[in-house]
Amino acid sequence: MEAASMAEEKTGSFKPGLQAGASIAIGYFPIALTFGLLSKTTGLTLIETVLMSLIVYAGASQYMGLSLIAAGTSPFVIILTTFVVNIRHFLMTAALNQKVEEPSKWKRGLFAFGITDETFSVLAMRNGKIPLGYGFGVTFIAYASWVVSSGIGYVIGANLPQFLQASMTVALYAMFIGLLVPSLKKSVKVLFLAALSAAFNSIFTGYGVMEEGWSIIVSTLLSAFLVEMAETYKRKKQVKEK
Repeated sequence: MEAASMAEEKTGSFKPGLQAGASIAIGYFPIALTFGLLSKTTGLTLIETVLMSLIVYAGASQYMGLSLIAAGTSPFVIILTTFVVNIRHFLMTAALNQKVEEPSKWKRGLFAFGITDETFSVLAMRNGKIPLGYGFGVTFIAYASWVVSSGIGYVIGANLPQFLQASMTVALYAMFIGLLVPSLKKSVKVLFLAALSAAFNSIFTGYGVMEEGWSIIVSTLLSAFLVEMAETYKRKKQVKEK
């Protein structure tokens, strides 16, 4: 009886999970729509656009990938850059690992694939254990919205006049700014990190030290290291003063 009730709880929690993730799905719609539009102007096909959302499923990294593809960066560098940008997902999935009620490793792995910043926030705020059905409900509706909206955006972009398609490339930079500004409001540390990364990237690419993809990777890692060193020094200094 106990095993049956646990199984019922897991399967029956899928619908509440869908409801909890509905707001995420709505929020993903305009962002993924814009991604689809920009994919068309970058030169990707509809299949490539949808596959990118299906396999990569990482908003900021997909936008960054478009800029690197447009710059002619090698596939290896694009993959490595995406890995560096999304390395935080190891921490998010590790944090949720102990909260998920599921012993099966492959089901945990499938669940982990659907974790994003937004789905993590919803799931992490849930009290107690997370039934697998609930977790899949939250991640599935967000994932479906992102993939479908990407395809819709591409189709819309394909039917726009050519001059509008060309002008959409400007939206790529506007989107990066839109992703950055909310974080800047929350932390001055992010401001220093972004400014330092931009400065290093400008130097590396401007003087031809390295190609754009490698420049982004090195600039990001170097900036993160320097900012963290400065933070550590500041904390130690405060402790000594006390």
